[in-house]
Amino acid sequence: VQLQASGGGLVQAGGSLRLSCAASGRDLDINVMGWYRQPPGKLRDLVAEITTGGITNYADSVRGRFTISRDDAKNTVYLEMHSLEPDDTAVYYCNAARVRSGMRVDYWGQGTLVTVSS
Repeated sequence: VQLQASGGGLVQAGGSLRLSCAASGRDLDINVMGWYRQPPGKLRDLVAEITTGGITNYADSVRGRFTISRDDAKNTVYLEMHSLEPDDTAVYYCNAARVRSGMRVDYWGQGTLVTVSS
């Protein structure tokens, strides 16, 4: 599985950005797609994820400001980010996971930098 992310950049506080991530490869069989982020000097944490059934999960810090969606026909996941804050500055990583029988296999994109200026 290969993940190609795009859409990062520099934005002022209060602005918006949209991230996209397209999955490709043989036997995708992906159950969950999502976004994680890693701020400078910190660990990588979940931002939002969405299952094939459309169930979403958000980090508390972004709930109400970010919206995750997916287009299964295009094997693409999107992250709409609004009311961006300087604390949202991070490298954002696309994630795709195959979950079977309680086991999870994760795939990662290359990361896209989001910088929010104050």
